[in-house]
Amino acid sequence: MQLNNLIPKTKNKKTMIVGRGGKRGKTAGRGGKGQTARAGHKKRPELRDFIKRIPKLRGRGVNGLRTIETKPVSVNLKDIELAFKAGDIVNPASLIEKKVITTADGRIPTIKVLSVGEITKKITLSNCKISAQAKAKIEKVGGVVQE
Repeated sequence: MQLNNLIPKTKNKKTMIVGRGGKRGKTAGRGGKGQTARAGHKKRPELRDFIKRIPKLRGRGVNGLRTIETKPVSVNLKDIELAFKAGDIVNPASLIEKKVITTADGRIPTIKVLSVGEITKKITLSNCKISAQAKAKIEKVGGVVQE
């Protein structure tokens, strides 16, 4: 082993070259003269002025009180009277099948039965929300409401 064959484990760190031809010469990355060349300089960002002009939204914001729950599709008793026979089972799937309601984005929606109109047929209502008056009308005729 000779001295000229030795390889250092870590190479020497190069010092920063200063001067006209160097990588960080003259202004040393500080730009030109004036405010930007001084130590501790801070130019106010232009974007901040625009942000400051926008009013702050306090509380729940613009749509804060809007619910994310979907409202149920309302079906009247007169529609059920026309579409179904006596003894039929009325549920969301059968309402779609008889084209009383349509699917919402491919999903079966929640349904609420309202008491608009009269009903004369015995039906079995299941998997639907129902108003108190509509429930009374169905049970008066002899129908069954399953919840």
